[in-house]
Formats: sequence, C-alpha cells, structure tokens
Amino acid sequence: MINKESQNIEWKRIWKDEYLKWVCGFANANGGILMVGVDNNGQVIGIDNHEKLLEDLPNKVRDVLGIMVDINLKSENDNYYLEILIEPYPTPISYRGHFYYRTGSTIQDLMGPALERFLLKKMGRKWDSVSAPGFTLEDLSPEGFNIFRKKARKSKRVPEEDLEGSNAELLDSLGLFVDGQLNRAAVIAFGKKPERLITGAVVKIGFFRTHDDLLYQDVIEGSLIEQVEKTMDLLTTKYMRANIAYEGLTRTETYDYPEEALREALLNALIHKDYASSNPVQISVYANWMMIYNNGRLPENWTIDTLKQKHASEPANPDIAKVFYRAGYIEVWGRGIKNIMKHCADAGLPEPFYKDMGSGYAIVFEKEKGACSFEYSDESEAKTGEETSGKMSGKSSQESSAKTGAKTGAKTGAKTGAETSAETSAETSAETNAKLTARQKEIISIIKDEPAISYREIAARLGISNSTAQEHFENLKRLGVIIHNGPTKGGYWQVMD
Repeated sequence: MINKESQNIEWKRIWKDEYLKWVCGFANANGGILMVGVDNNGQVIGIDNHEKLLEDLPNKVRDVLGIMVDINLKSENDNYYLEILIEPYPTPISYRGHFYYRTGSTIQDLMGPALERFLLKKMGRKWDSVSAPGFTLEDLSPEGFNIFRKKARKSKRVPEEDLEGSNAELLDSLGLFVDGQLNRAAVIAFGKKPERLITGAVVKIGFFRTHDDLLYQDVIEGSLIEQVEKTMDLLTTKYMRANIAYEGLTRTETYDYPEEALREALLNALIHKDYASSNPVQISVYANWMMIYNNGRLPENWTIDTLKQKHASEPANPDIAKVFYRAGYIEVWGRGIKNIMKHCADAGLPEPFYKDMGSGYAIVFEKEKGACSFEYSDESEAKTGEETSGKMSGKSSQESSAKTGAKTGAKTGAKTGAETSAETSAETSAETNAKLTARQKEIISIIKDEPAISYREIAARLGISNSTAQEHFENLKRLGVIIHNGPTKGGYWQVMD
C-alpha cells in the first residue's frame, strides 16, 4: 500500500502522455510525486514497460515541458512502478499552450483572471503594477490629484518638490509608470473612470430592511481617492444616524459606528480587493448592523485569526497601498485591523468580526452583539442588492424610509437622514435639524451669508471634493432644508427655516 493520495501525490495505473499535464500542474504549484503503476486504492499493480519508460520519460518531460524531473524505479511484491518527483518551478510551465495548476487533488487549467494572477505571482509582480496601455494623463482626475496633494502635505510623506511638480512628475515619484506608460494603480487611484480599465472599480452601498428588501442604494464612481471621500460622506449623511450629546456647553456628534473604524475598513477593502474579479466593494447597511465586503483572498497560509494578531503587511495591491500611505490615509501597514477593533471598543461596541464569503471576505459591525445573523446564502448577501434592486418600487428613498419607520417603529429614516415627518412643521424642522451633520450645518451657515455661492466654491472653501460638496447640496435639497431659485447660472440658494 502506497502513501495516501493527496495534494502532492497522484496515482496512475499506466502511463499516458496526457499525464504530462499533471507534471505541469505539480511544477506550477508546490511540486509533487506522480506514481505510475498504482491503482486508485493505492495498491501497486505494476507496469510492464517500466524499463522503456524509465529511459523515455525524462527526455519527454524535458522536450515538452522544458523542465527536469527525477524518476525512480520502485518495486513491491515483484511489481514495478515509477516514482516521478517534480520540483516546484519559479517560472510558469505550460503544456501545449495551457497552464495547469495542482490544487487539492485536482488539476486546474488556469484561464482568465486566475491565469493572470498565477503568471504575475511567478514573475514576482502584482495586478496593480502592470501597465495600462491606452491610458494617458488626460484620463486622470484633477480632483483626485488635488485631494492627494492636500492630504500628502499634511502627512509629510511626499517631498514638497514632488508635490509642486506636474502630475506626471508626481506619478513618477510614486513609481506609477511602467516603461513610460501609466500602470494600473495610477488609473485606479487617480483615474476619472477606472471602470474603463476594469469593470467593478466602484463602491456600492445599499440600505436593507431585510436581506431581500433593499430600500435604496448608491454607486460611487471616480478615482479611488474620491471614492473614499464620497463613500464616507454618504455613510455619515445618508446611511447612519448622528447621535447628539453635550459635554458642558460643547455639542458633540457621534455615529452608529466610529468613522475611523469604517474608514479603515473601507480602505482595507479597496487596497486588498481582487480587482480582476470585476466585482465592486459592497457595503450593506441594516438597522442594527453593517457589512463591508470585497472580493479577494488572504495571503498564503493566513487565516482570519492572523489578521487579528500582529502581522506583516502584505497588500494585494502594493502600488495602490503606497498611494494611500503617502497621502496619510493609512498610518502603519499591518495595523489596520487592530485599529478597527480599538475604535469599536472605545465606542462601547462589540468587536467586529470577519466572515469568509467564499470569493472574498466581509467585516461586520454590530450595534449590539448578535444583531447580525448569517442564516442566508453567502452569495446572495455578497451581491449587496444587485438581484434584489429590481424589487424596489418607484418611490423615493424618503418615502421608502418613512414607510419602513411606520412598519417597524424603528425610525429608519432618522438613522439614514432621509425621513420626513408627517406631523407639525415645528416638529419637522426640529427633527430635520437633528439629523444634519456638522458639515451640512457649516454649509447652511455659508449659504445664509452668500446665497449665490456654488457647490464648487463651497468645496474649495471647506477643502472637500466637488463631488462631496455636490452630494451635500443634494442631501440638503432632499431634506427640504434648501431650495434653489432662478436659473442654474445666476440663481441663488434659499435656506428654509
């Protein structure tokens, strides 16, 4: 009886030249042993042509696959069998134009994104380091560069001369050119429309009443830097409730979950995402819990427990991570998870937990322990409403939110900043005012003094992106706090008291 068949051991009754794909698969993976003359039960049944095979196979493997293997002649109970020892190779090995890979007890013919990941790994490269032919500086977002420069000046992780230079010089200092071409990290981090490079380079947020009842959703596009800013702004203005408290005469506002923890989790999702999967980062918000999901796998031999302990940083997209590090979004690589746990503990919230969703991982935040239940299929939840979005009625998010509050008594609209009360106007005004964030109140104060101001001027004054300022204006209009009078150009804003 031969050693049990496993990831590194394969049995074959006889030799066939097509078994060279198994040799190829072992060479591309972690190496292994192919035993010829052994049946599926591990019993040595022997082969008659062992002497010829012992002479021919080394040359055949060399000529077809371009690698060398050791072949040993063994016997058991006078039955001869061959033991072919295959070492793992540092370079990709192909058989008739196909790249095979041993995984578990099967052989996989790698194609598409899986093949690209394999080839890049063998070359010691990552997905985001590859050049992006056809993209030029004209395809990059000026706003993305503005935000980066502002953040980087504050972080002091980019020399001032690099920040003062042109966009091309800045990208070159960040190592985002490959042979004179922009690499993928440059297009993803700074591109006006990263989806031109790879589908799914967006963030989707959905507010769910139940797993099958999506009330409303947003898709955040643009450069990755802008996506971070706009996503955080939407989460705090539309998808979460602002809790107001007073410390003496000082008014403070906190949210359902610490902004620092959510930002760190969002950055982790964007930096470690498998962009070749073409799936967006997806945020599912519920009344009492929230989940942030991204496609991607952990580094080899890592587990979820590894993430919670002190560990080396191994970003799936190092060039993208470098952009965010230089801009000061992330402090020390490898500490993100511990920071998330600490922020939640300081806020008196349960420790967030990770969920393996098969094709990726989700981090789950709860208002109280046990608020989230995973008694549903991973696949349906990971889609963040892609399949359930068709169930939405033509009603606005305000109407849906108010309807939810009426049914559940949970005042979902107050938690999301979208509810309007049907009671007295005084109560409505007070309730709406309680939902406004500090940033929105700052904008209202500016509008009162300068009714003709534009959202672009607001953005410049507050140091936020144009898209973020525009979203604030849209939210304030939806809440009935401001209206615009007159033409688009030349009109003015009115604050509704």
